[in-house]
Amino acid sequence: MAARVVIFYKTMQAARCPTDELSLTNCAVVSEKDLQSGQHVTVKTTPTHKFVFTVKSHHSVVPGTIAFSLPQRKWAGLSIGQEVEVSNYNFDKSKQCVGAMTVEIDFLQKKSTDSSPYDSDKMASEFIQQFNNQSFTVGQQLVFSFCDKLFGLMVKDIEAMDPSILKGEPASGKKQKIEIGLLVGNSQVIFEKAESSSLTLVGKAKTKEARQTIINPDWNFERMGIGGLDKEFSDIFRRAFASRVFPPDIVEQMGCKHVKGILLFGPPGCGKTLMARQIGKMLNAREPKIVNGPEILNKYVGESEANIRKLFAEAEEEQKRLGANSGLHIIIFDELDAICKQRGSAASSTGVHDTVVNQLLSKIDGVEQLNNILVIGMTNRPDLIDEALMRPGRFEVKMEIGLPDEKGRMQILNIHTSKMREFKLLAPDVDLGELATETKNYSGAELEGLVRAAQSTAMNRHIKASATVEVDMEKAEKLQVSRADFMGSLNNDIKPAFGTNQEDYASYIMNGIIKWGDPVTRVLDDGELLVQQTKNSDRTPLVSVLLEGPPHSGKTALAAKISEDSQFPFIKICSPDKMIGHSEISKCQAIKKVFDDAYKSQLSCVVVDDIERLLDYVPIGPRFSNLVLQALLVLLKKAPPQGRKLLIIGTTSRKDVLQEMEMLDAFSTTIHIPNISTGEHLVEALELLGNFTDKERATIAQQVKGKRVWIGIKKLLMLIEMSLQMDQEYRVSKFLSLLKDEGADRSFYD
Repeated sequence: MAARVVIFYKTMQAARCPTDELSLTNCAVVSEKDLQSGQHVTVKTTPTHKFVFTVKSHHSVVPGTIAFSLPQRKWAGLSIGQEVEVSNYNFDKSKQCVGAMTVEIDFLQKKSTDSSPYDSDKMASEFIQQFNNQSFTVGQQLVFSFCDKLFGLMVKDIEAMDPSILKGEPASGKKQKIEIGLLVGNSQVIFEKAESSSLTLVGKAKTKEARQTIINPDWNFERMGIGGLDKEFSDIFRRAFASRVFPPDIVEQMGCKHVKGILLFGPPGCGKTLMARQIGKMLNAREPKIVNGPEILNKYVGESEANIRKLFAEAEEEQKRLGANSGLHIIIFDELDAICKQRGSAASSTGVHDTVVNQLLSKIDGVEQLNNILVIGMTNRPDLIDEALMRPGRFEVKMEIGLPDEKGRMQILNIHTSKMREFKLLAPDVDLGELATETKNYSGAELEGLVRAAQSTAMNRHIKASATVEVDMEKAEKLQVSRADFMGSLNNDIKPAFGTNQEDYASYIMNGIIKWGDPVTRVLDDGELLVQQTKNSDRTPLVSVLLEGPPHSGKTALAAKISEDSQFPFIKICSPDKMIGHSEISKCQAIKKVFDDAYKSQLSCVVVDDIERLLDYVPIGPRFSNLVLQALLVLLKKAPPQGRKLLIIGTTSRKDVLQEMEMLDAFSTTIHIPNISTGEHLVEALELLGNFTDKERATIAQQVKGKRVWIGIKKLLMLIEMSLQMDQEYRVSKFLSLLKDEGADRSFYD
């Protein structure tokens, strides 16, 4: 037999809740004569406004009145003495039981705030015990007592319980939002901290959906003007931001600490400052504080340290006030090496740099460590920075922002030409893929400079330079930047700082390579094999070869030719003529810089020319620079960083000296460059040079046929040019005479 449902309807007067204890029950309090505890009623305040309450009877309430707490009166808009219509409300338990309820929570009174963490799981359990079998409505306000603290709550969202669970069946997975629900023993209560609250919640019963992600959803690299740094950024993201994006309760359970420092280093113009500046836009964080290293330093004692403290003051204050709920503060140091040099290295007696480093160390990871900061440092010289800053917990993410590869260069060119493409100012013959291929070893800044130079060249075509400078407006409207503009700028205006200086090695092969016989061809073929090995072999990222032979045999020219034919993006010749007057230490630093620059490119070739001259070797004594020798021995054996490949070509005329110095073992292989030793080879060289007439060459050939000669190709060129200054009838005899003298000195000419 079905239970009889009692329907009642009466007018009652709103009253103040008689006691504080009753206010905490979240029930409307009535007289025992009017209603029984546990009933649910609808309170109609106006013709269009109704509110559902669970009632509790108490002897102190006057019959005919219904008492409400202050939060209840605020929510329902009730005033004391107001007449309301009260009727019973029956829940449909198949549809109106609370499955999950999200409640916003904050301290009831601001003066009672504290930074202690509150366990949301225990809070949820206590909540269900206190308010079991009560009605709740979305938007309802109430007071909740937990751990002797009063909290103000507001119901944000109610989800109905799956009917299948009520029947004891497996969950169907259907979720339905409802406005009014009945809290039962197996309901789930999720607490969400109010937006400006300093309350700290721990545990699983915290909302996850409403948590604002730290990553701005509508950012992208191209709009931010960053190109060619996808891999670097993904590595930074993995190390520095993954823990901040993950749900905080899981991070807490793992005992995970956030990364507090990132160090970006690499050649100038590769995007370090740009990347750091744009990280702030990418994150939903405060505007980053950008500080140039030298700005921190102050001539007054203690002011430099005070400047560091000011940078962290806001983050410190917020951490004390909000604890784990503090937002992220980003501090960016440009030119970090200016203030964070190795302690004890400065000659200055003031020790300002040392105290600045000490202050920075204590702020990032001192006794009172901050967990709401991210410090980004940038430098071209990571070797100068104090090692204490580099350990985990400080600048633990160290990322090299190197020269972009071809794909990266394509992205950068796309970014800098996007406006021109949009307004049809880029000529159809411009192929960005071709430009990306041609601009090996260009940094991001140099690529931007290339685009600017091409634009200037294009604009210059439409300027009339007469007595006054005017723009030809008719032609200017048809302005387009063409391929020729880019190529002209590439060849004349913008050269890469870490690239190939063609003039550098072109002077060594200005007369070309004279292939006077098989020995020269073999050297070039072996050189090509070594180039291919450097390019293709993953097992040998460092390949070194020594070209040795007598003076004037063309070793430097062959080394320059092999390096030129390699088409490597970085080619540098380390030559003694650039180090005249250098001290031993400065010579070592100059050689080291050449190798350091080479390590920044994907493929590099370094020619170490005339090694015995670099070593200051003289046979009298003998004397040489041991400092330079040791530096070269280390650099010749030092493998380049992972992903980089290096070919080293050395040249020497004193193989025996290098053997004694144990330097031959530092090279992977040795190739001998011989002098011209037979008459046939000499005639072949003369034919290739083409300075003498056929008749003259025939006379020379007749004289040297079957005879042994010994002359270097450079010396031969000198003798030919000297002979050509004579009258034609004496040229051959002069040449043969010079050749005989050259051979006689060495007892080779028969």
